[in-house]
Amino acid sequence: MLQCGSRRLSCLRAAFRALAQTDRRSVSLCIDRSYCVAVNILGTPYVGPAGLRLTERHLDAGIKASLGLNEEQKEFQKVAFDFAAREMAPKMAEWDQKELFPVDAMRKAAQLGFGGIYVQTDVGGSGLSRLDTSVIFEALATGCTSTTAYISIHNMCAWIIDSFGNEEQRHKFCPPLCTMEKFASYCLTEPGSGSDAASLLTSAKRQGDHYILNGSKAFISGGGESDIYVVMCRTGGSGPKGISCIVVEKGTPGLSFGKKEKKVGWNSQPTRAVIFEDCAVPVDNRIGSEGQGFLIAMKGLNGGRINVASCSLGAAHASVVLTQEHLKVRKQFGAPLARNQHLQFQLADMATRLVASRLMIRTAAVALQEGRDDAVALCSMAKLFATDECFTICNQALQMHGGYGYLKDYAVQQYMRDARVHQILEGSNEVMRMLISRSLLQD
Repeated sequence: MLQCGSRRLSCLRAAFRALAQTDRRSVSLCIDRSYCVAVNILGTPYVGPAGLRLTERHLDAGIKASLGLNEEQKEFQKVAFDFAAREMAPKMAEWDQKELFPVDAMRKAAQLGFGGIYVQTDVGGSGLSRLDTSVIFEALATGCTSTTAYISIHNMCAWIIDSFGNEEQRHKFCPPLCTMEKFASYCLTEPGSGSDAASLLTSAKRQGDHYILNGSKAFISGGGESDIYVVMCRTGGSGPKGISCIVVEKGTPGLSFGKKEKKVGWNSQPTRAVIFEDCAVPVDNRIGSEGQGFLIAMKGLNGGRINVASCSLGAAHASVVLTQEHLKVRKQFGAPLARNQHLQFQLADMATRLVASRLMIRTAAVALQEGRDDAVALCSMAKLFATDECFTICNQALQMHGGYGYLKDYAVQQYMRDARVHQILEGSNEVMRMLISRSLLQD
């Protein structure tokens, strides 16, 4: 079992060495009900279980996810792609249809360092960059977009504690989060405050060495299953300056959960309301100072937008590959669909949208890592553009599969359903337009 220690990158490098020893240099995705397609996303020839040979030529038309990456990043990507193929893709449909929270699979991912990808190494994180993180999440999302999206939220919570917590908090909370011994949820949205996050009403009134929390949070990924809840609550007056960030641990008296929501997608992660009724939490669990919570929440979301956009990339990439193969196999009017010029042009548009989205996301990830002044605007642009375009890709892939695409036996419908919510969460795409326009019009 691989363990993440203080040595930067040790887990991923060890995993890559183990992968290389098996000589498995391609990704095998079990697709649909009747055959298994070996998807060579990295561009290496491979003969799949069904005898279908995919070579570099199939995916070298500008959509290779490794283009532009350095050798170290390519190693991370290969490990993530292989994990997605072995541990996620074969179970993706079952997790969706049975609404299973795949704890064991996620803990295996954490053994590779994916539980705290951009958390510092002294508390068990992998210490990687925002660009590295985007590359990893894109690769994992080809195996299961819903599960990867939850892992991305978990990573954001761990990063918030690592970045804004004191040393005692960092060493208490981050190590079990990085191993995914414990899971985390991000609690900002409320029934009456979605896009207007600064109007949240959940209160935290100080009584001695505790805060007493009252209120509720809505649409919380991992709600009821997670062990750690990073909660934005009101400790002061109205507006953003009255908001603080407090960690609430599962099992705290006064903490309860609503019913499990029935969703269109994202079914491998539970979504519930998180409810606080005279919930007493130690003051020592406050992250940062009083009144700093809204700033913490927004800084977390800047990275969260890159993360969820990267998950959209993975869904779209898998959808393009599935569509490529479907067009070659499916025949109508005596010829493969791949000979139809209209469908060729549709596929070209899908690939173009995919590559443009990837470039925009990676540009924003670098800006965020460097702390540039334009990082917020670029993250908003990347989230807006990529989640819109990648959903279009997934939806078009379903259309090009015809009636088969509408069956749950075929993977394209699940990529489409899981990618749809990315246009809504981590700040809706309408809010992204507000942030972008504000940056353009400021003095």
